Amino acid sequence: MSMNRRDFIKTSAATAAVAGTVSFLPKKAEAKVGELAYEGEAGKWVSTTCQGCTSWCAVQGLVVDGKVVKMRGNPNSASGGRICPRPHLALQQVYDPDRIKTPLKRTNPLKGRGVDPKFVPISWEEAINTVADKIMDLIKTDETHKFVLTRGRYTHMNAIMYGTFPKLIGSPNNISHSGTCAEAEKFGRLYTEGFWDYADADLNNVRYFLSWGWDGIASNRQTPWFIKQLGMLKKQSKITVIDPRLSATAAKANRWMPIIPGTDGALAVAIAHVILSEGLWNKDFVGDFIDGLNQFVPSQIISETVYDSEGKEVPVFNEKHTHGVVKWWNIELNNRTPEWAAPITGLDANEIRTVAREYAAAGKYALSWVSPGATMQIRGAYSGMAAHALNGLVGSIDNVSLQGSSIPSAKTPDVKPYLSEQIANAIKRPKVDKRGTKHFPALKGKSGGGVITQRTASSILEEDPYDVKVMLGYWNNLAFSVVGADVWERALSKLPFLAHITPNIAEMTMFADIVLPCKMHIYERYAFNKNKQNLQGYLSIQQPLIKPLGDYRTDETEIPFMLAQALAKKGYDAPLRYFQDNFKDPETGKTPTTPEEFDLFAVKYFTKPIWDGSSNSLGDSINSWDELLEKGVWKGKPYTPGKKIDNFKTESKKFEFYSLTLKKVMEDHAFKNDLSVDEAYEAANYTCRGEVGYVGHYEPVVRHGDEASYPFIFAEHRSRLNREGRSQNTPWYYEMLSVDPGGVANKDVTKINPKDGKRLGLKDGDKIRLVSVQGSIESEVKLWEGTRPGVVVKCYGQGHWAYGRVGSEVFGAKARGGNNNEILAYDYERMTGATPRHGGSSRVRIEKI
Repeated sequence: MSMNRRDFIKTSAATAAVAGTVSFLPKKAEAKVGELAYEGEAGKWVSTTCQGCTSWCAVQGLVVDGKVVKMRGNPNSASGGRICPRPHLALQQVYDPDRIKTPLKRTNPLKGRGVDPKFVPISWEEAINTVADKIMDLIKTDETHKFVLTRGRYTHMNAIMYGTFPKLIGSPNNISHSGTCAEAEKFGRLYTEGFWDYADADLNNVRYFLSWGWDGIASNRQTPWFIKQLGMLKKQSKITVIDPRLSATAAKANRWMPIIPGTDGALAVAIAHVILSEGLWNKDFVGDFIDGLNQFVPSQIISETVYDSEGKEVPVFNEKHTHGVVKWWNIELNNRTPEWAAPITGLDANEIRTVAREYAAAGKYALSWVSPGATMQIRGAYSGMAAHALNGLVGSIDNVSLQGSSIPSAKTPDVKPYLSEQIANAIKRPKVDKRGTKHFPALKGKSGGGVITQRTASSILEEDPYDVKVMLGYWNNLAFSVVGADVWERALSKLPFLAHITPNIAEMTMFADIVLPCKMHIYERYAFNKNKQNLQGYLSIQQPLIKPLGDYRTDETEIPFMLAQALAKKGYDAPLRYFQDNFKDPETGKTPTTPEEFDLFAVKYFTKPIWDGSSNSLGDSINSWDELLEKGVWKGKPYTPGKKIDNFKTESKKFEFYSLTLKKVMEDHAFKNDLSVDEAYEAANYTCRGEVGYVGHYEPVVRHGDEASYPFIFAEHRSRLNREGRSQNTPWYYEMLSVDPGGVANKDVTKINPKDGKRLGLKDGDKIRLVSVQGSIESEVKLWEGTRPGVVVKCYGQGHWAYGRVGSEVFGAKARGGNNNEILAYDYERMTGATPRHGGSSRVRIEKI
């Protein structure tokens, strides 16, 4: 099944002046940023960073009469000054009339969905002292490990709140949202080339783009740069998009492959089979058989060694920059033909073979780009490993498929000198998410190296490994944004004490005892971020463009400093001593005595290697803090491909088709948990046994709900308007939803193939209920040919029951639309700790209302 290119994409511009409040510019920025004319309006363009997704693009805001009214890309940025709609939508976020204006205290002891917290305004002093008292109680009883910090959207200033503050008070529990983001995507890169991070790509030289569930026009990572390069990419290369939904990128592609959700691994190994069996691999990169004859014959196992003329045993295949290609064939690929994959994936065998040939023909300029869509699945880790290994077969690793460059910043000072024996012992206790235990390997370089965000909810409910007594969360919404949202609702209801740092009341806030309003990313705070796109790593600054609308503090700096001050007054001064000793103003040497000083000094400390001129030889020339504020971004020199080859951070130093790196880590995990390796696989809900676990391979799909009762596979996607689920209280979001293929303005729709709709007697606009084994949500029908038959597709982000007057139909009581996480099964990708939000993990039935 396939569909030719179709243009379903509409363009939009979301730039308009908005009503605001009195504002200010930092004096140093004021002195540096000149007057500019923009469409007849005098104003000042001030540099900052958008965090609407993880592209973290350098942008600028036009400040006119004390208000920020327009957005543009930073001309100095790695994306060529381009942006997507997200920075524009942020204008309505910062000026949202529903933002919290002051700290709040809960007065209703009852907790639960639909329960009014009966919040009352309080002072910052009372709020901070309340949280500090809870921490002091834990210190006095030696229970500091029962404190949990959870983070959501963070900046690189997270080293303060997330990296050091929990340790300083004796907690091992800094739980990131990363498990819900992209951890499974990184697994394949780590265990083939030793790289756990977001990847880069040389789009200028790509000649075949194979996209695994990635909607580059709309979704995370390099979105503005991809939008800018798309026209060029279409002219010089072929684009194939693998996705059960006709995404915006698929609509522009040469080929759309509407795969059955969760079967990406089968397609990847079938493509690899064709490349090897037809002799299409890159021999300059991979190597060749010593006799020059292709021995990759379907269904035949190859002897890995032969005897030469002198009777010496030698490898049958002379590998160059890779390790284990023959093992991969023998263990997994030899019988993974397109004909085998076709019924699993729902794709035509001939088309699979054609794609494999086209991809291989582009050689080292072919790019297999792996995304969360193909990996954030139950058993999704090996799908990503197999799909990424295709880059190894064609030799595009470190050519167009890149790791990119690291960016200088100051190291976080060591906390150990500030820890008492009691506190030092406390942070050695087991983490609350049970990472590295029998059922949760979370193999980020080691057993338990990753985070299992959603497992924290079960740990709270089960009091295993212990009972959590205090939680502090910032810029997150766990009761909305994690699969099995009802599990988090129950867990948050059980918590004895929750403090939530947030700009708006949201679902998680409704369970809080103390609410701390924070400054808005992009417009109201200092911070910095590091990322990469277009072969360039970069550091981008955030600085205040306007004065905050309310009595806000910065989540990652000011609030922990205020807590440190309060703790010191109560007799525990280690955090305050650490902050004041290590984060003096790099220019004057002044010790921070206020939260505002600490906020500024800490950002200057971490970015000093950029603005003091010491990194000029590595990239842009910036020689002062003022200049960094003015330019807003520092870019490293363009990455030179080829530097990593034969120096990968793997056990073999090669690109590993057969992962010695994963073998070592998995054996260590099994030994730690007193298991055999096969028992460890079984405990992690994987079917592989023996050496199959060390190569990219196909794992049978796990779906919750039997097909007879729940006949449709549920799939979700992200809108280009999603600021990570936070833009739903902006009117522009709803007005422009039709920019997404199949989307309808002002509606939350479920996209159903017309054939399925006809069979069910459904038409556009019908009210329906989607029911899974996890729960149910309500939505409206949109009949659309861009959905694979048997699959229903819905955009993530709507369904807020407590997120402002726009995002919720009745605030606190009735959702506007449906939250996908209420029907997505509460399960895990256990090898990585990731949340399986893709892959069709839940089946649903459709009930007409």
